[in-house]
Amino acid sequence: MNNESILDIPDSYSCVEETLQVAERILSDAVDNSKTLFHTLVVSSFDGFKISSRVMVLREFDFDKRIMRFHTDYRAPKIKQFSNESIATVIGYDPSIKVQIKLHGKVNVHYNNDISKKAWEGSTNRSKKCYSVKGGSSKQIKDPYEYDIQEYDVESGYKNFSALIFSFDTLEFLYLKRSGHRRAIHSWDNGLVSSWLVP
Repeated sequence: MNNESILDIPDSYSCVEETLQVAERILSDAVDNSKTLFHTLVVSSFDGFKISSRVMVLREFDFDKRIMRFHTDYRAPKIKQFSNESIATVIGYDPSIKVQIKLHGKVNVHYNNDISKKAWEGSTNRSKKCYSVKGGSSKQIKDPYEYDIQEYDVESGYKNFSALIFSFDTLEFLYLKRSGHRRAIHSWDNGLVSSWLVP
């Protein structure tokens, strides 16, 4: 069974509202479905000089609140980037369903607060283990073997854990089909406005 049959994704789009409904189904499914490429999305930020992109696991998607949640090491360089400039984009594409979804919005960093604590408590021990590595994420080192995790207290990693809440104000949907692509933009600047775009 493929993603298309599970999600009941149409093979054509004549109504612009339908593209938003399908995007919601795809992203909601992707939180727990590691088989879809939308489970691992590309999150990009701007530090004032260059764009940085990284693949991150989607941990939560709430369409009504228009938010996504990702987890990261609080020592990672992206924390400073998001703290200084919160504007970000999130993009994913899955060739099995020929759909690309791109979102624009802002990221808020949550560290040692109710949001990060709830996210930590909902994480598996396997995920928590990643935050027990010594040193900061992306730090330059000489010998990677020195940073392999050996013995650790799984809960001790919380001091290095943070949750990123991405709040989006636009969602762009692209469906690729030989007989005719479909691209739509959905914006929430002043209430929801949806329109077709040239593919």
